[in-house]
Amino acid sequence: MQKRLITLAVVLTVTFSNAYSQSRAQDSTDRPCFVGSTFFLLGNLSSTNKPDFVQLNLGYRITPSHVVSVELKTWKYAWPLGIPYGKSFEAPEERYPGYVRSWGMAFVYQHFWWKGLYTSIHAMNALQKYVDENNQKIQNGYQLFMTYRIGYQIKLLKNRFFMEPSVAMTHWPVNTHVPAAFKALESKWPNYFLFEPGLHFGINF
Repeated sequence: MQKRLITLAVVLTVTFSNAYSQSRAQDSTDRPCFVGSTFFLLGNLSSTNKPDFVQLNLGYRITPSHVVSVELKTWKYAWPLGIPYGKSFEAPEERYPGYVRSWGMAFVYQHFWWKGLYTSIHAMNALQKYVDENNQKIQNGYQLFMTYRIGYQIKLLKNRFFMEPSVAMTHWPVNTHVPAAFKALESKWPNYFLFEPGLHFGINF
């Protein structure tokens, strides 16, 4: 069994390396448009704090270094976004008396510095719907949600597909019409979150 696992690992490594090396020969502007999303969609399989998350990315590569895109997304959350990883993260006492449903559109600029290494900035305008524990709408609000990301793009199958592992800082400098009960919990935490992991994927065409 151990020999089989080692053989499988070697085969997968060689296959991946060959696909990756072939794709490097392709100029990214050969396929300037792309559509994609994020593996955060897998969070919808969670039995607790299910985000009902949907995201669609539509982009265009102006040059190999300069890329613009639009992200359309919706999700819900029941804890303040600024709670850092640790004992308070998703702790019962920090939970909202309800949840927030958010719909947003983000405008993204992505810059490639060296090979697949990139940084990007995402500015999202989001409509926030605040819902109480009885699933009744309280009111609407607005949020400006910023994301600052650094990552690396891995090209696959002759630049037809790609994956982008990354880490990000998120920041929401504007957050209006927050109900008092929600705001009381949010005021305990910063309006930013550090070291958020990301794993985007897409198809070039």
